[in-house]
Amino acid sequence: MPTARVNGIDLYYEHSGEGRRLLFFNGSGATLESTGPMIDPFRARFEVLVHDQRGLGRTEIPPGPYSMQDYAADALALLDLIGWSSCRVIGVSFGGMVAQEFAVTNPDRVERLVLACTSPGGAGGSSYPLHELGSPDDPAAGERMLTLLDTRFSPEYLGDHPADQALVSMFAARQTGEKSPEQRRGEREQLLARGGHDVTDRLAKIACPTLVAAGQSDGVAPLANSEAIASRIPDSELRAYEGGHVFFLQDQRAIPEILDFLDLP
Repeated sequence: MPTARVNGIDLYYEHSGEGRRLLFFNGSGATLESTGPMIDPFRARFEVLVHDQRGLGRTEIPPGPYSMQDYAADALALLDLIGWSSCRVIGVSFGGMVAQEFAVTNPDRVERLVLACTSPGGAGGSSYPLHELGSPDDPAAGERMLTLLDTRFSPEYLGDHPADQALVSMFAARQTGEKSPEQRRGEREQLLARGGHDVTDRLAKIACPTLVAAGQSDGVAPLANSEAIASRIPDSELRAYEGGHVFFLQDQRAIPEILDFLDLP
């Protein structure tokens, strides 16, 4: 798959599938290598454009600091390179923040929008400051991350819910994998960029149909933050799902409903 020079960096992207055009924004620390299975249902139904965001995966790790405007500009430059005048857009978690910035800055380029498990920042509410969480090797940080993923998660709860325990193990493995200091720096720069995210007062600029999807037990991006987003986008609807920050892996209704929404005329 190709690497392109866009917005001053070498950016790795993948472009595959058939159907309506869809731009996919990944979450914090997520790369195409780590989230391929999550993107596959979208590739089966859409022509998907997705990239490793700056500082992550096979994309360049430029000097920081990074801003949310940088991430949105990277995607816009990629769209121009591919030749898409407009498309559908989905953003998950951090990707939902970038998708909001992208949509308020370029409303004419977005046909339909899905914002999943994310926050608007500012008066509308911010996601948990993950850069303050501490090292994944710190037991206290690990315990806190449990309830951030899902406020119901406790050792007792997970003992009775093996599917959720498998999710926790999967995320723990992704966090503790061997990474170079430069890779850790890129991840850190991305986490710091989240702190400057605030589109609350600009959300009314989003002119396309929008689905705001949230987990009822999300400790990273609480349901109230999604309610704030939906209340400020004129043509939007809010759907709350069973589960936490990864509700799309916990509630079997989520992915099919998101796919159907994105595929509407």
